[in-house]
Amino acid sequence: MPLDRYYIESFLERHANDIRGRVAEIGDNVYTLRFGLDRVVRSDIIDSPESANPHATMRIDLQNEDAVEGGCLDCIIVTQTLHMIYEVRGALATIHRALASGGVVLATVPGITSIDAHDGPEKWFWAMTQTAAQRLFEERFGSSAVEVQQFGNVLAATAFLQGLAFEEIDRASLDVVDPLYPVITAIRATKS
Repeated sequence: MPLDRYYIESFLERHANDIRGRVAEIGDNVYTLRFGLDRVVRSDIIDSPESANPHATMRIDLQNEDAVEGGCLDCIIVTQTLHMIYEVRGALATIHRALASGGVVLATVPGITSIDAHDGPEKWFWAMTQTAAQRLFEERFGSSAVEVQQFGNVLAATAFLQGLAFEEIDRASLDVVDPLYPVITAIRATKS
């Protein structure tokens, strides 16, 4: 498993109780099913309107706040996606609108990483620091409703860039957090 996925899954596991009710996830529902278990009443898959994803149940442009029904979701899982959306503030407005009161977004963005060869540099718009993530989410959710944490360290970042898998590194070494070498930044925000 790629190192960033180890951190993403650790974050989602910590917040598994938030994955409940009607849950939407970007691209597929693997994490919804894995971490939501029987707390999930309905699982939606969000993809873009032009996507060929046959499993998508919500085909919306996340940049368009009006593209989604307000207050319809209890949880949204957005892993490694926001950096590929040019109008990131629009996407956060859409996510906020879609959440019911008390609903939670669980999001991750890459830290130290290579640009994805599949999507290419033309779809990679942002590199989001912990401070940027905190401020962007606070603009929409308020400061008391946002928790941001980083995962990774220089060993993990170097190993990740070299293509090593999580299984090749001592787990205790991976769990050390060094804010100067984030592999991912994770955000939990609750709609009031």
